[in-house]
Amino acid sequence: MELKKLKKLIRYDNIGLLFVLPAFIYMLIFVGYPIMDNIILSFQDVTTTTLTAAHKPFAGLDNYIQIFNDSVFIKALFNTLLFTVSCLVIQFIIGFALAVFFNQNFRIAKPVRGLLMMPWMIPITVTALMFKFVFGTDVGIFNYALRSLGLITRNIDWLTSAGTAMIAIIVTNVWIGIPFNMILISTGLTTISQELYEAASIDGANKVQSFFRITLPLLRPAIESVLILGFIYTFKVFDLVYVMTGGGPVNSTHMLSTYSYKLSFEMFKYSKGSAVANVLLVILLIVGFFYLKSTSSDEEA
Repeated sequence: MELKKLKKLIRYDNIGLLFVLPAFIYMLIFVGYPIMDNIILSFQDVTTTTLTAAHKPFAGLDNYIQIFNDSVFIKALFNTLLFTVSCLVIQFIIGFALAVFFNQNFRIAKPVRGLLMMPWMIPITVTALMFKFVFGTDVGIFNYALRSLGLITRNIDWLTSAGTAMIAIIVTNVWIGIPFNMILISTGLTTISQELYEAASIDGANKVQSFFRITLPLLRPAIESVLILGFIYTFKVFDLVYVMTGGGPVNSTHMLSTYSYKLSFEMFKYSKGSAVANVLLVILLIVGFFYLKSTSSDEEA
C-alpha cells in the first residue's frame, strides 16, 4: 500500500513538486519563520529587560500607534518615498536612453554596454565607500571637480549637511541602478521585430512616430517590470545609506530600513523596530501584488 502511494507521488505530473520541495523548505525556515516571528514581536513589548523573558509582555497595537506618532518615522517614510521616486525617474530616463542608443548597430555597442554593467555588479557596500570618498568635504573628487570648473568657491559638505546628504545618496543609487534599467530595456528592444519598423517606414512613418507607435507600446511589459522591480529594490535600501550617512545628519537621510535598524540595535527597542520593518514589508507586498497582477494580465493578453 505504501509503495503504491510512493509511486503515485512520483508520477510524471507530480515530479516537479519534488524538485520545488527543497527550495520551499529553505524559504519556509529562513524567510517564512523570521517574518512570522517579526510580526509577533511587533505586537509585544520587547526591550533589553524582557528579551530573554519566558512570557514577553503583550502590547497590542501600541507599537504601531507610537511609530505613526513618531516624527522620525514620518520623516523616514517620506525620505524613503522621495529617495525611491527620485532614483526611479532619473535612472529610468538615463537607462532608457542608453538602451535605445546601444541598440543601434555599431561596432563597439556590445563591449561598451557590457562595461556599463559594472556599477551594478560591484557590491553595494564597496560602491557606498567609494562614493563616500567622492563626496568627501576636504579630499572629495566631486568638490575638486566643481572647484576646477569654477562652479563653487568653497567645498560643500555633501554628506554632513542635511540639505545635500539626500542628493549624494540619490546620485550614488542612480549610478548603481542605471545598468539594471538599461539591460532590461535592451532585452525588451531585442524582442521587437525589425519588420514592424520596415512596414511602418513603407507606410510613411518617421522615426519619432515609429518610436511612439511601435517601440513604446511593445516595451510596456519591460517598462512595467523595470519600474516595479526598481521600486522594490530601491524602497528597501539599507546598506548604501547606512555606510554613507548612517541616517544622518539629524535624521535627514533615515529610511524605513535604517530607522528600523536604529530602533532595534542601537536603541534596543526591538518591538518598535519590528513594527517599522513590518510597515516596510506591507508596502512592498502591495507593490509586489500589483506586479504579479500586471504580469499575469500581460500573459493572458
